[in-house]
Amino acid sequence: MAEEQVVIGINSPEYVAYKLFQHIAFVEGAKYSSDSPGSAATRQWILDTYAECVDAVRLGPARKKR
Repeated sequence: MAEEQVVIGINSPEYVAYKLFQHIAFVEGAKYSSDSPGSAATRQWILDTYAECVDAVRLGPARKKR
């Protein structure tokens, strides 16, 4: 049985979280890819920041404050 391909839509929570992540990285001056301005972001910063963005999008005001 072949695995299903996962496609993340433009209005999905994951996509919105990623766009929020990009905005935060820009504002904080974090470089997370070769075409991003700023200082190099650590793997931990990237994962923590994206996880926080997913929480913000999915949970809204009910999310745990960090």
